[in-house]
Amino acid sequence: MTEVEKVKVGWEEWLSLPDLGLPAIKAKVDTGAKTSALHAFGIYEYTERGKKMVSFGVHPLPERPDIEIHCAAPLVDKREVTSSNGQTELRHIIATTLEIGGQSWPVEISLTFRENMAYRMLLGRSALEGRAIVDPVQSCLCGVLSDSLYDELVPVEPEHRPLKILLLSREPENYSSRRLVEEAERRGHTMDVINTKRCYMNITSARPEVRYGGKVLQQYDAVIPRIGASITSYGTAIVRQFEAMNIFCLNSSDAIRRSRDKLYAHQLLAAQGIGMPVTGYASSPSDTNDLISIVGGAPLVLKLLHGTQGKGVVLAETKKAAESVIDAFRGLDADILVQEFVKEAAGTDIRCFVIGNRVVAAMKRTGSEGDFRSNLHKGGKASKIRITKEERATAIKAARILGLSVAGVDLLRTEKGPRVLEVNSSPGLEGIETTTGKDITGAILDYIEKRAKIIADKRLRGRKRVKRVSKSISAS
Repeated sequence: MTEVEKVKVGWEEWLSLPDLGLPAIKAKVDTGAKTSALHAFGIYEYTERGKKMVSFGVHPLPERPDIEIHCAAPLVDKREVTSSNGQTELRHIIATTLEIGGQSWPVEISLTFRENMAYRMLLGRSALEGRAIVDPVQSCLCGVLSDSLYDELVPVEPEHRPLKILLLSREPENYSSRRLVEEAERRGHTMDVINTKRCYMNITSARPEVRYGGKVLQQYDAVIPRIGASITSYGTAIVRQFEAMNIFCLNSSDAIRRSRDKLYAHQLLAAQGIGMPVTGYASSPSDTNDLISIVGGAPLVLKLLHGTQGKGVVLAETKKAAESVIDAFRGLDADILVQEFVKEAAGTDIRCFVIGNRVVAAMKRTGSEGDFRSNLHKGGKASKIRITKEERATAIKAARILGLSVAGVDLLRTEKGPRVLEVNSSPGLEGIETTTGKDITGAILDYIEKRAKIIADKRLRGRKRVKRVSKSISAS
C-alpha cells in the first residue's frame, strides 16, 4: 500500500467489523497500545472442522444496551495483554476484517470486558501500521456510522428445536436440580440428571468419550455442571472431557477450579483490582504472628481453602484463639486463609446472582443470632435488597475474571465500597428464588438456549446471523 492509499483517521473513529455482523462501532484510536481490543462477554471456545473457534457476545453501543450481537471468529491465540492501567490479562485473540474509510484489511483483535468503558473498541497500532495515518487532534475523519444500521439488521433466527441437556449432580432431588428439570421440560427440552461420580472416561485424542453405565454420553447440546466441593478434581475432569467433545458447558472446568481454590481466586481478583477483605496466607508456624498483624489483628476470620456453605470458616475473637485455631488446622495439614473481620458488615452479606454479563437477582443474607456467618444453610435469613451500581459492576467483573457464566458472588458493604468474599460456581437456587420471587432458573435456561444454539447447531455454524445491509456514512 502506498502513502497515498493510506486512510487518515482521528483519535476516535466509526468502523465496521462485517465478518462479526457489527456494521457500526465507535473506537478509540490509541497508537500507544499495540493490540486492538473489543468488548466481549460469554466467551466460549469450540472446534469446527478441526479449526479452533471462539464465540462471544457484544454490546456494540454503550447508549443502546438493548442491542446484543452474538459473534463467532477464528481463534488465533491466547496472549497476556497489559492494559493502560498496568493490569495484565490473558485474552483470546481473533482474526477478522476491519472496514474503515472505504477500505478494509485483516486484523487481529483481543477480546476483553469493556462494559464500563466509554468505547467498546480500542484500535491499536498493529492494526494501523502501513494502513492508516493518525491525526491525534481530529475526530471521526472517516465519517459517522448511524446506530440505526442495527435496527435494519434482520436476524436469521434458528428454527426452534428442543435441546438435550445434561445436568451433572449428585443430588437429583434437591431444589436446584428439580427446578432445572421442571423448567427445561416445560420448554420442551430433555434433561438427563446423572451422578458425576458415576461417569467415567475413555481418554483418547481421536475420539474422547464420557461413559455412564456402559454407554457413551453424547449428542448433548449443553452440560450444566453442579460439582460439589468434595469432588472438584474428578468433577472438573469430567467437564473437561465434555469440552473436548465440543459440547457447551455452562461453566467451564477451568472456571470451576479457579473459583474453588480460594487462594488462587483471591490472587486473580486482587490482580484485577477487585476489593476484598485484607487476606493473608502462610505455611510456617513461625510466621503466625506477622500473618495476624497483616489482617489487622483479632478479631479475624480463618477459612479452609476448599470449604463451602460456611463449613471450615471460624471467627477468632482474640489473638490467642487465632493462634490456637491456626495451629490446630496446621496439625491437620489443612490449608487456611487468614482474613480481616469487617465489623461494619454486622454479620450480613449480599449474594449477587450473575448470569452472563448481568446480575439477575440479589439478596441480603443475615446470620442467625450469635453466628457471624450468613449462609442460609447455617440458619441465616434472607431479604430483598437493592444493590448499587458499584456493587453490580463488582459482581459482574468478579465472575468474568474467574471465567464463570453463572455465579453467586458474595459481597460485603463496607465504608470503602463493596468487598468480594467469595465467588460460587454452583450457587443454589432455592434461597434466591424464594427471597426475590424471580425466575432465576428460567434466566439460566434462556442463557443456555442462546449459547447452546450458537455453538451446537451446525446449521448456524459458519452462517451469517444477520443479513448484510448497505452502510450509509454521513459526514462528521
